[in-house]
Amino acid sequence: MTTTNHELQDLLDNNKRWAAETEAGEPGFFSRLLKQQTPQYLWIGCADSRVPANELVDLLPGELFVHRNVANVVVHSDLNCLSVMQFAVDQLQVRHIIIVGHSNCGGVVAALKDLRVGLVDNWLRHVQDVRNVHQEWLDTLPGASRVNALCELNVLHQARNACHTTVVQDAWARGQPVVIHGWVYGLHNGLLNDLAMTVDDASAVEPSFRRALAALKARYPAPGAPA
Repeated sequence: MTTTNHELQDLLDNNKRWAAETEAGEPGFFSRLLKQQTPQYLWIGCADSRVPANELVDLLPGELFVHRNVANVVVHSDLNCLSVMQFAVDQLQVRHIIIVGHSNCGGVVAALKDLRVGLVDNWLRHVQDVRNVHQEWLDTLPGASRVNALCELNVLHQARNACHTTVVQDAWARGQPVVIHGWVYGLHNGLLNDLAMTVDDASAVEPSFRRALAALKARYPAPGAPA
């Protein structure tokens, strides 16, 4: 009779080992964690299993509040994302919201190439909207560059969307310090890259977006363009 690991015992064993090692390395860690959650950062990233938020920035549990979805999208109709943002800003008083995309994102590939993969096609229309805005420029790039260029464009647009949410706008209006950031993670080298979309005030949203967009396009010159 063939046995199958329906109970995922290997994962449970990993958890026991991790908990024991963590407590041994820092006695009382879990007792202190139980009493407080005071992260300074909200990470809004892709659900891709290769992009583990806490590990990438070397932060412990309790130090990073995280929301993830396919292709790191922030849209005004997504009550899940908005609820996370509202709790993070209003209750936890986070100071930084970081929108993090990553290279070779499968959701971005599907949006770029109009691939039909199922229900998620509807979600990826948000990324296709970004593609459509920049389609003429994207068409000037070599095929190998288009996916990562759209990954970065998507981060900039989703960071701008985050700036325009009522959660962030209300925080700024009452003088609460909240900074929006746009980053991209390189699967090929494990490094995070700041796309220079950094905004701490409602009046700075569009100027920051335009500067970041210009810098992005400068990194992806079309073939034959002057260096």
